[in-house]
Amino acid sequence: MLMMDQAAEGNREELRRKLRENFDGRIVRKDLTKKIKEGANVPVYVLEFLLGQYCSSDDEEIIEQGVQNVKHILADNFVRPDEAQKVLSQLRRNGSHTIIDMVTVHLDIKKDCFFAEFSNLGLSNVPITDDYPEKFDRLLCGGIWCIVQLEYESEGDSSFGMEDFDSEPRQKKQKDVSPISIRKLTPIQMPHIDIEEVRTGRKAFTQDEWMDVMLRSCGYEPEQLNQREKWLLLARMLPLVENNFNLCELGPRSTGKSHIYKEISPNSILVSGGQTTVANLFYNMGRKTVGLVGLWDCVAFDEVAGIKFKDKDGIQIMKDYMASGSFARGKEEKAASASMVFVGNINQSVDVLLKTSSLFDPFPPEMGTDTAFLDRLHCYIPGWEIPKFRPEHFTNDYGFITDYLAEFIRELRKEQYGDALDKYFRLGKNLNQRDTIAVRKIVGGYVKLLYPDGEFTKEQLEEILVFALEMRRRVKEQLKKLGGMEFYDVNFSYIDLDTFEEKFVSVPEQGGGKLIPDGMCNPGQIYTVSRGKSGMIGVFRLESQMLPGSGKFERTGLGSDRDCRESTNTAFNFLKANGNRISGGISTASKDYIINYQDLQGIGMTGKLALPTLIALCSIALGRPTVSTLAVLGEISISGTILKVDELANSLQVCLDSGAKKVLLPISSAVDLGTVPPELVGSFNLIFYSSAEDAVFKALGVE
Repeated sequence: MLMMDQAAEGNREELRRKLRENFDGRIVRKDLTKKIKEGANVPVYVLEFLLGQYCSSDDEEIIEQGVQNVKHILADNFVRPDEAQKVLSQLRRNGSHTIIDMVTVHLDIKKDCFFAEFSNLGLSNVPITDDYPEKFDRLLCGGIWCIVQLEYESEGDSSFGMEDFDSEPRQKKQKDVSPISIRKLTPIQMPHIDIEEVRTGRKAFTQDEWMDVMLRSCGYEPEQLNQREKWLLLARMLPLVENNFNLCELGPRSTGKSHIYKEISPNSILVSGGQTTVANLFYNMGRKTVGLVGLWDCVAFDEVAGIKFKDKDGIQIMKDYMASGSFARGKEEKAASASMVFVGNINQSVDVLLKTSSLFDPFPPEMGTDTAFLDRLHCYIPGWEIPKFRPEHFTNDYGFITDYLAEFIRELRKEQYGDALDKYFRLGKNLNQRDTIAVRKIVGGYVKLLYPDGEFTKEQLEEILVFALEMRRRVKEQLKKLGGMEFYDVNFSYIDLDTFEEKFVSVPEQGGGKLIPDGMCNPGQIYTVSRGKSGMIGVFRLESQMLPGSGKFERTGLGSDRDCRESTNTAFNFLKANGNRISGGISTASKDYIINYQDLQGIGMTGKLALPTLIALCSIALGRPTVSTLAVLGEISISGTILKVDELANSLQVCLDSGAKKVLLPISSAVDLGTVPPELVGSFNLIFYSSAEDAVFKALGVE
């Protein structure tokens, strides 16, 4: 154990040395961020830039002194929005004042001059020399946080303190400029990113080392995580590195789902509470301004269960945007590159969700059951596989300053690596166009995150490809549950172009517990598959009891549904009339029967219960269970006429997903077997029946 700890410490020391050699001034110790962040309400990326300037050393004394300096700078200069007027008053009284604020610069074409705007201070149209926006181009692209020395000029000074770097006053008319001017501006975010520096620096690291650096830069401690968890946490960064990437992550609470979009990147916005409008998100036709998707690289929705558009067409516009990266409002079409992220909590265990509904259950109904919307999601991160975060999951080691990380990731959005897989692999025939786009986006995103220098081997690319196919297949598996045969092709695979070997990729959570259990059931226990009240096809369970009595028939679990009650009455009346033809041991006069009906998938009770009820009554009356893993399909009328199965292919698909291995099927449905894919038909032992009595005999295994 001690040897392992020493080896881990040696690896960490080696990694620190490489970081200091290749990225000096771009890294920070993450435990310092935690210490100050707990008391200062400034973005992490501002805090880390300051720490990177003052605490870039191994000497504890220098680090401690640096931390004190950062605290003083924040305490003395950070502008709180509610203190803006107080700061302006101090500025006027003293003639100068230093502040920390978010500064945005715009060019006034008419006046041929640059003007600055201060976010927390609430100032706009403050003149600024041309040198700053030219030197720090991010001032013009959404703004950056800066330490600014402001001066307040009294009337009479015609230059208003505006001097070029060569100290020549620039004449401005007094009415055109504000009495406040900028003496000096120092960015405390990365003012400019050199992507070549990242590419060159990456060559010094192995894949595992680089992955650890990226995770530590986001605040995670990779030594507390296994390889799979590292890959999943890295997937959260895909929307930041890929344009128009749609990601969904649902899982337990306190797994840090929204952390990266809120704290780590200044280029993403988290829409809390879920309620929004088309004007806010896409385009305001009154003001003629583009909404959030045009202003941010990534728009994340927290708590998906609460997503609500005030406009009726909101989800339709979102679907259009998620598919094409553009949307039409009014007379024009607008394009944007923001990625969409949906994060939320799963309240039940995954096993229960997979049995009873879909993994999109936490979404509001208008989204969670809309297959067209869900098909546009490129990636579904299984949040239940990520551990709940405890203090030891957060790193105290070195990582990139988050602002540096966010900016080089933003630069990488301009590059495309989606076609990287074509050199070695081909995607299988089950992937349609949307699946292919999704897989290529995930592959491209991972290549940019792990290999920004563009150098990777076939084995490394295969590892990414397998992961990408799994993330997309998870979406497709749920679409198959919701949309039936339309999304039947879920067997994702890829073909190695060297060996022409086809390899299939599955999702780990599929194939767990089934609704229809293996082994023999109790007498009177029947599983049937048919269409529920909501229009979806699902599994229903009947459980029966027989008591001495006078021929009463009680039903529980049906509520006041008339169709259901009538179909169960049909079964009992048929048994009264024809019981002797099935068996002389069935008594409908001296026994009472109770059947409980259960809707296992929450889709509303079905009205096709006559045949299942008849089999359940005969099974409990004779004390004989049905054959194992049996699903009953089909229905009978009051006269015993057999009714064929609607949507046979979809019904059989539900039988397969529920764990049935034998299917009781009316002979009249045999003609529809041509519409069912052969591999689906081959998954079952099909048992055909030609009459109600025949169905009972075959269900109970009587020859």
